[in-house]
Amino acid sequence: MSYGLNNLIKRILPKRLFYRSLIIVATPIILLQIIITVVFFDSLWIKSNKGMTRSLVAEVQTMFEIYEKSNEDEQQKIINLYNKNFDFVISFKENIIFPAKKAERWFSPIDRSLRRELKPVFDSYWFDTTSYKELIELRIKYKNGIIQILFPREKISPSSARIFALWITLPGLLLIMIAIVFLKNQTRPIVNLAKAAESFGKGEFIKEFRPSGAKEIRQAAYEFDKMRKRITIQLHQRSEMLSGISHDLRTPLTRLKLQLSFLNQKDLSKKMGEDIEEMERMLNEYLEFARYQKNEETETANLNDVIKNIVEKYQDREINVSLEENLTINMRLNSFKRCLMNLIDNGLSYGKKVEIFTKKTLSNIIIFVDDDGPGIPKNEHQNVMKPFYRIDKSRGQNKAGVGLGLSIANDIIRSHGGNISLEKSPLNGLRVKVSLPL
Repeated sequence: MSYGLNNLIKRILPKRLFYRSLIIVATPIILLQIIITVVFFDSLWIKSNKGMTRSLVAEVQTMFEIYEKSNEDEQQKIINLYNKNFDFVISFKENIIFPAKKAERWFSPIDRSLRRELKPVFDSYWFDTTSYKELIELRIKYKNGIIQILFPREKISPSSARIFALWITLPGLLLIMIAIVFLKNQTRPIVNLAKAAESFGKGEFIKEFRPSGAKEIRQAAYEFDKMRKRITIQLHQRSEMLSGISHDLRTPLTRLKLQLSFLNQKDLSKKMGEDIEEMERMLNEYLEFARYQKNEETETANLNDVIKNIVEKYQDREINVSLEENLTINMRLNSFKRCLMNLIDNGLSYGKKVEIFTKKTLSNIIIFVDDDGPGIPKNEHQNVMKPFYRIDKSRGQNKAGVGLGLSIANDIIRSHGGNISLEKSPLNGLRVKVSLPL
């Protein structure tokens, strides 16, 4: 039961820190205002209303009893006297009956108190508290007519209620507005830190990050900034080192190719030359990848235009494209082009037909690249993402690749904060599913 209650509370509560903090600040203020209001209405307003109503009914009762025992001349004098001294407007109307009975307003304290005090005193009466803004009308049955009494609403309704409501509401709203301003300033550094972490996780280049806010938040931001710089330096050093190694290896490979050309054993020379060419392809592929990764900034691009521009380079091949509209995303353009070209080349290397289509969800853009090749066994899906890994079956017989295509594509997509997964294609080949965060 406790677990279910906790889940219910988690679902009801807002997810953002600002609104949770606002609830923490505003809830005590609102509860205090409610308690004060309830106490005020119970101990002051309702009791005052009850006493004032009882006093008014007593005055009306006194007037009615004197009026009832007097003759016509004296009755008019009594009416004039009450109109003058008691702030009443009293008149006797013959041959008038009560209007149609209105629905009783049980939620109104004024109506309830009037009904409660008039019921034991008069057998037949009628009152109206809504037709006039500042007046209340009371009618009492007398002989063949009625006595109509109009009196100010303030005689039974304390005017302090409105002033109290104003003084209760305005300070509460003022305190909540001040709390909102301060909370905005306190949560903004946390939001900025979260955005910076999200951008860095997507591989975006963060030009400038300034820690701000409370001491603890600044400390967390400083540590994040140090970590970001260390990771960036490490990645650059790795790329530069491997790029340098790859570049330096090209010189001895060139010397080996030159020496092989002088060998008399042509069969041996041919086999060794093929191995050297494969090593050169591996080096060239990695050098190109390292060149795209190094210091490339993120930019906003239309994914449809990028895909169309790449597909135009394969005009003589069978590539079908189906794209959703308005797919804009932040990306490192050259790296992403390299990734998509690797996936297309991979499909065309092992099949004759490639299909590309996109789909947009609430938080991601998904790109599907399908081919009609022999496919990859499910138990090899993780292995083919490793550098230089090749399957010893139909897909591994093609010597055009060196086992870096999917690995480089996977590295690029992960550096954008996305992921790559492999599935069986509807064309009975391989489907590569690329998911990128919006």
